Amino acid sequence: MAVTLVTSCASSSRFHFRSFSSSPSSLSSCFVRFQLLSRLRVSFAITPLYCSSKATAHTIAHATLGLTQANSVDHPKISFSGKEIDVTEWKGDILAVGVTEKDMAKDANSKFENPILKKLDAHLGGLLADVSAEEDFSGKPGQSTVLRLPGLGSKRVGLIGLGKSASTPSAFQSLGEAVAAAAKASQASSVAVVLASSESFSDESKLSSASDIASGTVLGLFEDSRYKSESKKPSLKSVVFIGFGTGPELENKLKYAEHVSYGVIFTKELVNSPANVLSPAVLAEEASNLASMYSNVMTANILKEEQCKELKMGSYLAVAAASANPPHFIHLIYKPSSGPVKTKLALVGKGLTFDSGGYNIKIGPELIIELMKIDVGGSAAVLGAAKAIGEIKPPGVEVHFIVAACENMISGTGMRPGDVITASNGKTIEVNDTDSEGRLTLADALVYACNQGVDKIVDIATLTGEIIVALGPSMAGMYTASDELAKEVIAASERSGEKLWRMPMEESYWEMMKSGVADMVNFGGRAGGSITAALFLKRFVSENVEWLHIDMAGRVWNEKKKAATGFGVATLVEWVQNNSS
Repeated sequence: MAVTLVTSCASSSRFHFRSFSSSPSSLSSCFVRFQLLSRLRVSFAITPLYCSSKATAHTIAHATLGLTQANSVDHPKISFSGKEIDVTEWKGDILAVGVTEKDMAKDANSKFENPILKKLDAHLGGLLADVSAEEDFSGKPGQSTVLRLPGLGSKRVGLIGLGKSASTPSAFQSLGEAVAAAAKASQASSVAVVLASSESFSDESKLSSASDIASGTVLGLFEDSRYKSESKKPSLKSVVFIGFGTGPELENKLKYAEHVSYGVIFTKELVNSPANVLSPAVLAEEASNLASMYSNVMTANILKEEQCKELKMGSYLAVAAASANPPHFIHLIYKPSSGPVKTKLALVGKGLTFDSGGYNIKIGPELIIELMKIDVGGSAAVLGAAKAIGEIKPPGVEVHFIVAACENMISGTGMRPGDVITASNGKTIEVNDTDSEGRLTLADALVYACNQGVDKIVDIATLTGEIIVALGPSMAGMYTASDELAKEVIAASERSGEKLWRMPMEESYWEMMKSGVADMVNFGGRAGGSITAALFLKRFVSENVEWLHIDMAGRVWNEKKKAATGFGVATLVEWVQNNSS
């Protein structure tokens, strides 16, 4: 078998040809596979492009494998506002009414009992009750119907089901998503939202539900078309909330929802981006762009490989060693422009822009190697939170956003199973599984975070498949020895609508992580694998720092939509906001 590779130097137009040959009959199939992967890695490394000369090493060119460039997309800005007017008088494209199953109750004459639905039906000559019955609309969650009926100021009226009751952030976020879907389907530019039973809500509940609906609307409109040849621009320009209140309190809630939602969109775009576009260098560039965008409150410090060596980050650098794309250690710092800082926090995200598994390569459909761009999910959540916090500018709190970005690839320079590596706190690790690499990068990131003098750390990572086995795809696992920190983060997750479940830090399981030649191994087996991963991370956190770990492997990706979820951003921002003065 002969393979010819073509590589180029970024500072010249010369091309270098190399030929390799091998006889498969003289090698084991496993050896052939790894050799071919190692060789083909050179041809894959079109971006970044490297020269062999030391003077230009690690110089990045902007070409990519496949010549792929993300299309520039301007996310539409929606005007959100509150009004106190009669629903029948609002003039626009769609009047969207959120209804519970109870709201849909009718009297003996098949007329609505709910006051708002009764009023709307009277202006429509009874057609709303008739059509909803014909459509078998009962207010169940997920049900919606949009009708074009004469008699109102609005061109259409939509009924959107909220289920038996509406009291959770996720229920109102779903209402917002349904509003976005209706607007897209009818090319509506203006929508008004009203709740049929708004009189049963407290003023605070109205503000929170409006915020959640706004968030759902923004995220529901978003479609990541950057890598498609054609895209559609949504037409929705304004959303009016009727019966939710007015004034600065509502405006602030809606503005907060917008900031968080666009942070979530930024996270989704990072996770959706393929590894041939989003390299560690590009991720670092995105982080630097955030610092430039919010330069009055945010600074960036990007550490290159040599700087990481000086800090003795042997665990992180071992993971990065096989890749042609060099590691970039990202450190953003948010500081309020005025006032004292009372609390210092760190958000640490796992930042593998691609994970092949290394020599313990991901083989088999359950390991989905083709989807391993999602291993950037933790760092994407941290950077999405940084974007939102740069907009919100919470007072009295300093926040460090930390990502050890790299790729886990295969080559002759990469770490091998059985290698012993040394983290920046001096602890030694026997690598018994190169596919348990995320914790190796987080180890040095957590040590670095502690050295910044922070009071509390939350790390977030697509760390283990075992957490998916334990909790399924709808919630993330949470580990901490601090009951107080657990309460803080759970409160933030309940407000954001992102589900977390506290898992046990079972210290007796550390027996599985013991090594005969080093302080520990990096993988303790499948049994309790998410727990032992958390116990591993704990060894790299100072005792005087409160620390919490979120394993979000099951929540990073929506398989039905074939897209990232943006999970984690809303909870992290809410937690930071709750820690501000």
